[in-house]
Amino acid sequence: MAGVPDISPKETWRRLSEDADTALVDVRTDAEWNFVGLPDLAAVGKQPVLIPWQIYPTMQVNGHFADHLHKAGLTSLHKIFFICRSGARSLAAGQAAQAAGFPHVFNVADGFEGPADADGHRGTVAGWKADGLPWRQR
Repeated sequence: MAGVPDISPKETWRRLSEDADTALVDVRTDAEWNFVGLPDLAAVGKQPVLIPWQIYPTMQVNGHFADHLHKAGLTSLHKIFFICRSGARSLAAGQAAQAAGFPHVFNVADGFEGPADADGHRGTVAGWKADGLPWRQR
C-alpha cells in the first residue's frame, strides 16, 4: 500500500470541481452532520457521501464501512476524498478503503473544522470551514 496522501481542502475542492470521477466521503458521525454542518458541494453538482467511520454514541468502528462505500456506488475507478473533523478518522477510513480495493484515496488535511484555536474554537485555524469553502447546516 502506498499510503493515503493528505490533500488540502482547497485542492480537494478543485479536484471535485474538475473531475467527474471524484467523491467526497464525510466519515463523521450523524450527530456531527446534524449539529456542526456539512460540506456543500452543490456548486460542483455533487453531494457529500455520508458514511460514518465510527458509530455514535459508542464510537465503535463501522464494521460495514467498505460495504457502504460500494452501496454508495463508489468503485475502484473513483478518486475518493475522505473528510472528518480534523483529519484523523478520515485517514483511518482512507486506509481501510485502500485495503478494501479502492486505490485512489485521499485524506482531506485538517478536516472540516481543523484544530482548535487559542480559545478552544474549531473552524478558524485550518480545514474546510477556515478555508472559506462552502458548507451548510443540515
